[in-house]
Amino acid sequence: MIEKTQIETFYKDNKYTVEEVAKKLNVSFWTVYNLMKRYNINRRDRSEAGYNYYKIKPQFEIKSNLSIIEEKLKIAGIMLYWAEGTLIGSTVDFANSNPKIIKIFLKFLREVCGICEERLKIYLYGYSFQDIEESKAYWHNITKVPLCQFTKPYIREGNSNLSNRKLPYGLIHVRYNDKRLLELIKNWIDEYINWAGGGVANRTRLWKNAASCRKTRWKSG
Repeated sequence: MIEKTQIETFYKDNKYTVEEVAKKLNVSFWTVYNLMKRYNINRRDRSEAGYNYYKIKPQFEIKSNLSIIEEKLKIAGIMLYWAEGTLIGSTVDFANSNPKIIKIFLKFLREVCGICEERLKIYLYGYSFQDIEESKAYWHNITKVPLCQFTKPYIREGNSNLSNRKLPYGLIHVRYNDKRLLELIKNWIDEYINWAGGGVANRTRLWKNAASCRKTRWKSG
């Protein structure tokens, strides 16, 4: 016999949908539905249900009780994103051509932020004289992100002597479309700005300056 407390634990406390409660209890949707009516467990209204569905979708889960090494990784990830990340919009978007830096930032996303691997996207920025498939294979090996999660690359003309020396495999954007995670990373950046004595009031100016510098640098590349 399924107890009222079992359903309440899944539905109210864990914010599962009725379908998910049914799967957890190994019964049909209608069994749970009828039991909820019998136990006078009110169903969520449409807006609350939509919110909770969004909330429980695989997105990210920040790790708590970080070790000393993980705290260092968190600081590294935050500082890297402040320097090379996009701070507007709704997507975590980090661009770089250095494989070691890319590895550190992905380690931060995976081990500290607890992202969902399936939602990671890689956007390759390359040149027409390069073997794009070779570049994709290179970054696949570095990032361990499946090639099916690489979006259509951006290909531009460039000086092979200069560009190939600077960006032999182009550069990539590591993207994770989650506004809540972006806002959290921005809040962490704020904390470090305050800790360093810079003040949050200067944040907008700093972000605009950083974005302008990146834009100029990429155009010149």
